[in-house]
Amino acid sequence: MADASKNASINGGNLISELKSIFSLIRTKRTKALAYGFIAAFIAFTVFLAFNPSSNSSSPWFTNIFSSSSTDLTSLRFSLTFFPNSTQQPLNLGPDPSSNTTTTRSQNTTFQAPTSNKQASTAKNQTQNKDLHDEVFKQNQSTIGSLKSPVSANQSTNSAPKSSSGKKNITGYENQTQNKDLHDKIEAFKPNQSTIGPPKSPVPANQSSNSGPKSSSEKKNITGYEAKRVAEKGNVSNFSSSLLKKQSNGTNGGVSVKPSSVNLVDSLMSCNLFDGEWVRDESYPLYKPGSCSLIDEQFNCFLNGRPDNGYHKLKWKPKGCSIPRLNGSHMLELLRGKRLAFVGDSLNRNMWESLVCILRNSAKDQSKVYEASGKHHFRGEASYTFVFKDYGCTVEFFVSPFLVQEWEISGKNGSKKETLRLDIVGRSADQYKSADIVLFNTGHWWTHEKTAKGKDYYQEGSHVYGELKVIEAFRKALTTWARWVDANINPVKTSVFFRGYSASHFSGGQWNSGGQCDHETEPIKNKTYLSPYPPKMEVLEKVLKGMKTRVSYLNITRLTDYRKDGHPSIYRKQKLTEEEMRSPMRFQDCSHWCLPGVPDAWNELLYAELLIKERQKQQQKKP
Repeated sequence: MADASKNASINGGNLISELKSIFSLIRTKRTKALAYGFIAAFIAFTVFLAFNPSSNSSSPWFTNIFSSSSTDLTSLRFSLTFFPNSTQQPLNLGPDPSSNTTTTRSQNTTFQAPTSNKQASTAKNQTQNKDLHDEVFKQNQSTIGSLKSPVSANQSTNSAPKSSSGKKNITGYENQTQNKDLHDKIEAFKPNQSTIGPPKSPVPANQSSNSGPKSSSEKKNITGYEAKRVAEKGNVSNFSSSLLKKQSNGTNGGVSVKPSSVNLVDSLMSCNLFDGEWVRDESYPLYKPGSCSLIDEQFNCFLNGRPDNGYHKLKWKPKGCSIPRLNGSHMLELLRGKRLAFVGDSLNRNMWESLVCILRNSAKDQSKVYEASGKHHFRGEASYTFVFKDYGCTVEFFVSPFLVQEWEISGKNGSKKETLRLDIVGRSADQYKSADIVLFNTGHWWTHEKTAKGKDYYQEGSHVYGELKVIEAFRKALTTWARWVDANINPVKTSVFFRGYSASHFSGGQWNSGGQCDHETEPIKNKTYLSPYPPKMEVLEKVLKGMKTRVSYLNITRLTDYRKDGHPSIYRKQKLTEEEMRSPMRFQDCSHWCLPGVPDAWNELLYAELLIKERQKQQQKKP
């Protein structure tokens, strides 16, 4: 009985406990139901905010949550806490407003035109575009890295280093303004790049760009920041020297380029152009032998039957630099609208014909290159002018073998006597004094018998010297010429050159006494066989030093002395006289030069000097 009572009590207690547990379970499920309901409502509210588009952004994806307010950021973090296993894209939540630290960047930062990624929302919320703008102009004040080559098809250019400094988030219109500023800045660099090196290849077709046209409202609202951007544009010109230096090293952001012509000219400015050697170059001559009908028969060795061709395969190479190959098209541009005048003896005619052929072969329309008076032979007249109509320039030659006037006086029996007026410049002086470039020479006629003897030939005023040494007469004549140049030529407008004495190579006599050079086919290679420097050229150098006008001296005396192989010799004409046919070896020309040949090198030196002058003008214009 006692046992039954115990069991009854226990069973009754169990029933009560079970009923209590049932009610407890019901209360727990209700709590959970309420919790889940709250969570579901919160998720629905979050989704509603996420997909509610902002009026300030073109994309609905989380723009308002991540950039509008700190409340949204808190909500997002709460959501991430409840769903730790959810797959999320990496997010840049922006810099901490309380942080003042910045990330250090490399000074060698390169820059490119901005483009947009497919995920436009991320790019718009990053401050990197403004940072990149700041970095570009920070680099302008110090050193600039070389420009990169065009971006590959799948490469994003919106990948500048990001800053951790406390900058405000740039949203909507503000970010677009920054993109436009950066785009305009990069555009500002393009003119400098085009003048320094070859243009870049176009951007690949499948590469996106972040520099599309902006609306008129956006342009109107660019105020303070835009003003700063415009003010900084003046700094763009500071890139020229550094970029040019990069190109001179042969690379430009990975793109191979040729060395800059400007750096080549700079090397010429510090180089002695006239100390060097002749080297064989198979790319020469500058024009095909026999191709220029303007060459006088006296110089046209190829058409006169000279069999060898080594004499026009040599190029002059200075020791300390390289002379640029004469670019006829470029030289025509240098001469555009100008007059170039050669003044002197038949050696300057030799040089003049060489240049006319080079430039004519480079003219776009050779039918518009002609002698002004219609002349086709260039001996016997006082002057000749070749017109390059498309370029508005002329290349002229004035005969003046002494640079002073040949004269006549009455003799004792009423006959005429020739003299040389050492005190009056040549008759054509007024015709060429206004030319833009004038190149003088004299020398060979001072070696002729009459001038060499100096008896009853030299005259000053009404006085005829009974005897005067040729070197003194030469000094007097050059002094007269120098005074005229100083008094009559405007050095601001006209560049003055003087070409030195051109060596002759007669062997066994002189030009009129059986001198020969027809057996010469190689230049002199041993300096010990060169002639002594002519005393007349020493006189010339002293006169040039005493002038007010700056005269560029083309000292070709030594470099031509090597070239005993370059003269016409017996190949100076096609049809010989009866006397010449009987003894052709007695009539040789070992003073003038075959064309193509040595005078082409003189013109390359003239071209180099003109490049130097252009470079000096550019340097003088710099502030």
